[in-house]
Amino acid sequence: MTMINIPKGTKDVLPSESYIWHYVENKIRDITSLFNVKEIRTPVFEHTELFLRGVGEGTDIVKKEMYTFLDKGDRSITLKPEGTAAVARSFIENSLEQTGLPLKVYYITPCFRYERPQAGRLREHHQFGLEFYGDGSPYMDYEAINLAYYFLKSIGIKDVVPQINSIGCNDCRPNYNSALKKYLKGKKLCKICDERIENNPLRVLDCKVLECKIIAENAPSTLECVCEGCKGHFEKLKEILTKCGIKFEVNSKIVRGLDYYNKTVFEFVTNALGAQGTICGGGRYDNLVASLGGKNVSCVGFAIGLERLIMLLKAMDIKIDVPRLEYFLITQNDCVLDYCIDLAAKLRERGIACDMDYSSKSVKSQFKIAERGHAKNVIVIGDDEIKSGKFKIKSQSDGITTEKTLKELFIL
Repeated sequence: MTMINIPKGTKDVLPSESYIWHYVENKIRDITSLFNVKEIRTPVFEHTELFLRGVGEGTDIVKKEMYTFLDKGDRSITLKPEGTAAVARSFIENSLEQTGLPLKVYYITPCFRYERPQAGRLREHHQFGLEFYGDGSPYMDYEAINLAYYFLKSIGIKDVVPQINSIGCNDCRPNYNSALKKYLKGKKLCKICDERIENNPLRVLDCKVLECKIIAENAPSTLECVCEGCKGHFEKLKEILTKCGIKFEVNSKIVRGLDYYNKTVFEFVTNALGAQGTICGGGRYDNLVASLGGKNVSCVGFAIGLERLIMLLKAMDIKIDVPRLEYFLITQNDCVLDYCIDLAAKLRERGIACDMDYSSKSVKSQFKIAERGHAKNVIVIGDDEIKSGKFKIKSQSDGITTEKTLKELFIL
């Protein structure tokens, strides 16, 4: 019978590496707790219209990458390609503004995009994202950037500098669109960007096609066209970041790839994975909730791809401790199995991690199992140990053996 392989663009997280995921996810929960950010969980699939209206029909995600299908009720359903639109839908549907603003939430969620699989970019990937609702000030932009910065530092990534830009608001964006259209007129763009020029020229600056990227290099800067309000907002953000000791770079080429962004956009960029790539991207989207049928509520947030983040940890050789058992119980014969089972249960009841082998393997084989399980110590148990109530405990790191009674063992 032919073996069934994993679908292209997906990846198993094996037992030998799942501890890295646990490490990152635990750090996320630790850091968000420090910032008083609560978790939100939304469904893996949503009505397709949510992403058409929220993400934007002219984006690559909607036009080329979404997993969309008709369910048995003939409704168009899409596997979640990103987290922000789903959280905005939940914010509106559950009237979360009534719980009090500002509201700060985060999520760890799978996302699905049909794109060419490459390093750290899979068709099923996972995002850590956050959304801060109800505060339109640059201080909340700083809060989002600061949390991302603090999180990346906490897991050992210390040399990633945030790049920031302002892409304006509904009042000044038309001025920039006009200047950009004038610049792009007559340029040889890809077919998709040719279509974008009239409806959403800003998307041309985010195109990944080489020819379009070269043309975008000399495009007018968004910062040259922002209104006084957006300019003041951006200048204040720079002032706050400087006062708080966060180094940053202004990069007027950052526009982000989704239609809902306005004013502040930012990215954390790294070269550690070879070609320059974004490890975290976000910004402000003050019009998203209203565009989905809600009230006018300001929002700012970011998302981090966890697969790429874990690749970065490995590329930078950041050491993460493998979880280790406190004890592995080694049985000298079958007669002591029941005793060891009871001992293991008592250790676990006291919060002491332990394991044992039930298959009557040799003592030598059991030592190998203990080593594979990263046990700190092994306890060899036979008839003599049970009679005396004293047990020899061997440290796996240095080979030193100590003797302890059951009482001393449980106090550890």
